[in-house]
Order: sequence, then C-alpha cells, then structure tokens
Amino acid sequence: MLRRIMQDLRGDSIVARDGVVGSLKDVYFDDQRWGVRYLVVDTGRWLPGRKVLVSPAFIDTGPEAGGSAPLGTLRLRLSREEIEHSPPLDSALPVSRQFQEAHARYYRYNWYWTEPNLWGAYPGSAAERTDEEAFRQMKAAESKAERSHLRSTRAVAGYHIEAADGSLGHVEDFALDDEHWTIAGVLVGTRKWLPGRTVLVAPAAVRAIDWRGRKMVLRMSCDDLRRARDAL
Repeated sequence: MLRRIMQDLRGDSIVARDGVVGSLKDVYFDDQRWGVRYLVVDTGRWLPGRKVLVSPAFIDTGPEAGGSAPLGTLRLRLSREEIEHSPPLDSALPVSRQFQEAHARYYRYNWYWTEPNLWGAYPGSAAERTDEEAFRQMKAAESKAERSHLRSTRAVAGYHIEAADGSLGHVEDFALDDEHWTIAGVLVGTRKWLPGRTVLVAPAAVRAIDWRGRKMVLRMSCDDLRRARDAL
C-alpha cells in the first residue's frame, strides 16, 4: 500500500510491546537505494528532549498487530527499555556512519551499506550476529569509506525541482510502500506550470539531491513532468 509520509504517517503514534514511546516525527531514507532506514521518534514527555531512531525492521506487521492497532499507530517488536537505552541521537542530519554502526550493533541487525540487497542478508528482520561477524562487517564498511546517503523527508520537502531543461515546482511529499518500506515515488507540486496538480515521479528519475542548493535534480524534462501521472 502506498501512503504519503508527511500527510498520512507523520504524527502517528509509535507503540512498543509494553506501551507508547512517542510519535513519528520524520523518516530518513537512503537517496541511492531509496530504502527507508530509520523512523525518527519524538519521545515527548516519556524521554523529554530526546529523539530516537528505530529501524523499520522492527515494525510489527503480524496479523495481531494489524488487527489490534488503531489507525495512526505503528507497533514495534521492541520494549520501551530497549528503546530507552539505544544510542542517543545527538544532532540532526547528517547522521554519522559511526552512529549507524553503534545503532546496528545495539539492535543486532545487519548493516545495509555492506550488503548487495536493499535490506542486507536478512531483509525485514533483526538478524543475530556474532561479535566476529560484526567486526568483519565493520572492516568491510571502513574499507569502502562510504559517506552517509541519508536524507530527511522533512528537510527535502519544499526543495525546488530542477528538470533537465528548467525549474518546475517543488517536492511536496513522498510516497511510501509500507509493505517493503521503500520510497516508491516523489510527489512534485508543479505550482504555476500546472496549477493545482501534484505528479508522481519515480526515484529512478532523480539524478541528485542537492542539500546546499535545496533542490532535487531530475533526469526528466519539463514536458516529461507535465505528462507524468497525478499523485495518489
């Protein structure tokens, strides 16, 4: 099912196995592979002034969770204690690779940046790893010397759209596939060019996201955008 992140998901209640932990404040995604990497949870009065990151791998998608969870609620296969003692997020983006490594070690899931698959060797689950396996993965990640490709949906929303032959509109929202937890499309508001229309652009059409220039650069022309299908 496709859902708008800003419109449909932001503000949803996040519930652990033993109680509410907060609400969904933001979603961080990988701008190379377009997988959702972290939910940013505002812990509110439970842990005042703190925000935590949770991997979608821990979202409970079982029939009992779906059947008992009210609309606007995401249930986690984690306890409040596990979340409380997770590595603290000291600042906003960019999220360092060191933080992501510590986060993965704490929750014992695979590091997506060392794997050929979108979700690593065990997609959609928290894999058990030995310390030796974790060490090997850490060295593999260090040898690649990769920089973080995480993006904040809140930050990118509002970025200008730059087509191959001119500027046209802005990023309005993101379409999320909530079965696979991937970004299925970018919702582009076309402003004065196509008044009142919001079109859906496939991630493959995005050439780059320029945070300094606050713009998203597309491989499409303005005419391509005009012919794009309307957003959900």
